[in-house]
Amino acid sequence: MGESPTFNSAICCHDTRESCLAVIPARGGSKGIPRKNMRLMHGRPLIEYSIENALACRYIDTVVVSSDSDEILSFAEQFDQVECLDRSSELSKDAVTLDPVVYDAVTRMEQKLGRSFDTVVTLQPTSPLLSCETLEAALKRFTEEEWDSMISVVNSPHLSWTKDETGTIVPEYTVRLNRQQLPPRYLETGAFFISKRAYITPTSRLGEKISVFEVPSKESIDIDDREDWTACEAVLARKKIAFRADGHKELGLGHVYRALTIAYTLIEHDVIFLTDASSHEGVERLRASNMPVVELNSEKEFFAWLKENRPDVLVNDTLDTSAQYVQHCKKYAERVVTFEDLGPGARFADAVVNAIYEGAPKHSNTYVGKRYVCLRDEFLISRPASFFEEVRRILVTFGGTDPLDLTSRIFRLAREMNANGVKIVFDFVIGPGYSGSVYKGDPSHGIEVSRGVARVSDHMRSADLAICSQGRTTFELATMGVPAIVLAQNERERLHTFAQMDNGFINLGLGNEVSDEDISATVYWLVSAGSIRREMRRLMLANDLKGGISRVKMILLGE
Repeated sequence: MGESPTFNSAICCHDTRESCLAVIPARGGSKGIPRKNMRLMHGRPLIEYSIENALACRYIDTVVVSSDSDEILSFAEQFDQVECLDRSSELSKDAVTLDPVVYDAVTRMEQKLGRSFDTVVTLQPTSPLLSCETLEAALKRFTEEEWDSMISVVNSPHLSWTKDETGTIVPEYTVRLNRQQLPPRYLETGAFFISKRAYITPTSRLGEKISVFEVPSKESIDIDDREDWTACEAVLARKKIAFRADGHKELGLGHVYRALTIAYTLIEHDVIFLTDASSHEGVERLRASNMPVVELNSEKEFFAWLKENRPDVLVNDTLDTSAQYVQHCKKYAERVVTFEDLGPGARFADAVVNAIYEGAPKHSNTYVGKRYVCLRDEFLISRPASFFEEVRRILVTFGGTDPLDLTSRIFRLAREMNANGVKIVFDFVIGPGYSGSVYKGDPSHGIEVSRGVARVSDHMRSADLAICSQGRTTFELATMGVPAIVLAQNERERLHTFAQMDNGFINLGLGNEVSDEDISATVYWLVSAGSIRREMRRLMLANDLKGGISRVKMILLGE
């Protein structure tokens, strides 16, 4: 509920020296959506949004609801600062426009209060997305620029057609242009109609000097049908979701990629990324996604941002957290969700998603195991690779940065194998953060090198065998059914228990502890062991990994 009428009137007089009446016309009968004005829109009666806007607006000093519905009037009477008028049946017929309804409300209120108004604003209850800030801006401009009437509009330029007097379809334009080049095309939103009192008559609210006020597109929906209602519900249910994720050479880009993967599924919500400004590889990748990004120079800046913006959900994808860190986050975020969190702060988060560390401690708030893998879109829609007895192509990929430069070791192995008569194409896919020694292929030895590919699934589909690190790539390879040899980049990766033989992987352990000879011997063995590779592929495809992203989305939203 807004400020008191006395306080609002004082502000209005000091700012504009004019009095303003807000009329909210709300019939009880509605055929398109029965009982529309009193139906619950995101938990509140539809009419309540316009009442609250009117009461909160500092340029409005009197609010009146005009209705033929006892239910609507009874509800409106709960607001002490709202006047209620019982509208006559004659003014409630389907064919009656708003002009006589508003005129009736204005004259009756002036008689009741014994004074006249300078400005009248009609607020329709069918625009629940209109903000008080937009309404105030319109009223301020109306007064300062001395207009007679002002109508809320949305600018929607399109190539349009109509019928002429003969019924022929004709264009409403002279030259076909791109939408951005078209002149403004203002459509009334129905949110508000502002007029000087002198122009309020039984047949009109339009004066001589007429202007329009362009409202933001997200505030422009006027509820006429069920589709409009559904669209409004979706907007009002929208959450502000902040992802905290970093990516650099030592850490890799896996956290950034996963955060982006989840963010792409949250189109119905407002998503923003918070990242360490010094983690250049991660910043670059996030910027390339065209997602909103805030670069942070310190933890102090991070908490200052949380305090100011107070997101509905904070997704923390920066590995282990402390209890103090999570508790501090919960002061400013309604819900805190962490990923791969093995720290003491995990107990204090609202949810912990741990797809990789299946052996991690399980608490009541923890979701552990491959059921919560977040596959990128391309793997949700890609078909598995076909199986061939002969190995024709081997995919080599070690993530976004490959801190151990395992790529260069496999590159040397590939040259040696093909120099010894093994005719296999080695397909190296290196990430955008890779800074090792391999930058171009060697066609004479059957080696191809691609950097920062758009769809790695295409490379997987054409591979008969893969060599990779022990991170999220293993889930992607399993989805594509590509038998793989795994080398871990660090001790933490070794805790990713999915990449084992029972899921179709040959795990050689920590990459810098495995000899070139062992890697070579394993590759030679699998190249010649078709039955082993076939069984590895079967074990991979037995995993149901594609439903994980929808499960994680529900966890994030608390559903």
